[in-house]
Amino acid sequence: MSAYPLPARLDRLVLATLAAACLTAACGKKDAAADSAAATPPADTTAAATTPPPAPAAPAAPTDAQIAHVVVTANSIDSAAGAMAKSKGTAKAVKDFGQTMMTDHGGVNKQAVALATKLNLTPEDNDISKGLKTGADQSSTALQAATGAAFDSAYIAHEVDYHQAVLDALDKTLIPNAQNADLKALLEKTRPAVAAHLERAKSVQAGLGKK
Repeated sequence: MSAYPLPARLDRLVLATLAAACLTAACGKKDAAADSAAATPPADTTAAATTPPPAPAAPAAPTDAQIAHVVVTANSIDSAAGAMAKSKGTAKAVKDFGQTMMTDHGGVNKQAVALATKLNLTPEDNDISKGLKTGADQSSTALQAATGAAFDSAYIAHEVDYHQAVLDALDKTLIPNAQNADLKALLEKTRPAVAAHLERAKSVQAGLGKK
């Protein structure tokens, strides 16, 4: 059917004639199709039924602007958690770990912001950074409700999981996809510190378990 309306000046007789012709043609085609269907054996649908659906498309690789936002978000989250541990922690090891997180992650964030400014790169929010923020909000709520030894245990367990997740993101997503050489260098420079934080968190966690 045409996308344009018939001109209003066409009289009803012409319209009626066209409608009748179309109806006749449609009926003829319908009868022919029915005869053809009756004469043709049904197609084998086994192959179609067993053909698996296409795999979903892989998520797009993050851009440098998105990677920069992930870096800033991840460091801000752990720096804030460290401040909470320094304030609410009971064990000295937990308080000291929290202070280290504030110092180290705060320092990386300063480097990331300076680099983004140098490259005229505006950090762009994305699914990875949004996921980190959502998880951090949930963890923060739980930690705020905990006190004493329960807080120490919950905080350090979170730090073990968090640093493992960040380390995986660096290895599998952030470093491989960074296009700018300076940004990639910052990520590679940060990785050993994240790995060291993970091992220290595990050590603190083991120490808490002995009490």
